[in-house]
Amino acid sequence: MDNLETIFVIEKSLTNKIKVKGSQFIGYAFRINSAEQAEEEIKSLKKEFYDATHHCYAYKTKEGDEKFSDDGEPNGTAGIRILNSVNHFNLTDILVVVIRYFGGTKLGVGPLGKAYGETAQLLLNETKIIELSKFRKINITYEYDSTSAIHYLLNKYNCQKIENLFTQSPIIQCFLKPNLINDFKNELIEKTGGKATFTTTNSNIYLNLK
Repeated sequence: MDNLETIFVIEKSLTNKIKVKGSQFIGYAFRINSAEQAEEEIKSLKKEFYDATHHCYAYKTKEGDEKFSDDGEPNGTAGIRILNSVNHFNLTDILVVVIRYFGGTKLGVGPLGKAYGETAQLLLNETKIIELSKFRKINITYEYDSTSAIHYLLNKYNCQKIENLFTQSPIIQCFLKPNLINDFKNELIEKTGGKATFTTTNSNIYLNLK
């Protein structure tokens, strides 16, 4: 998924509750950066709600990690229902956990699956969703007489989060879309007579442009 030009994430963590025939379902949604962070959040909730009957969840990351768990509920009634809600909103870098306290009345497979799916769906309905675009960090070292050419290119290629680093030589750090890097580099060499130095990272970063 790291090859996606855009991804959708939730703005912040949130929680909700619903009650079905005495059973209480508590939903949690977290914005995460890795599968390891998701596992830590799950472990933390299991510790906090140690007396709950089930801790069912689903998570997805932009690196392609995807996992869901029924945590003892009948197969197909919980984890996949939560994951379906995540996919409905086309979200990534997200963990959704639905905690159940059994209320004494068995719900049956159909109503149970509906309860887990509805808890996740209502939870994600409440959140603000943000679109992020893929960029790479670049550094440009140049001579002062190339300043106007550098700023022309920064504007032409819609570079983001431009920052001047105050060192012995002028350096600009910013973010550029990966598919524009080669064109930017070639034009940079051409417009500065080869006097500018260009470096970039190999890892992608996703930024909110709004």
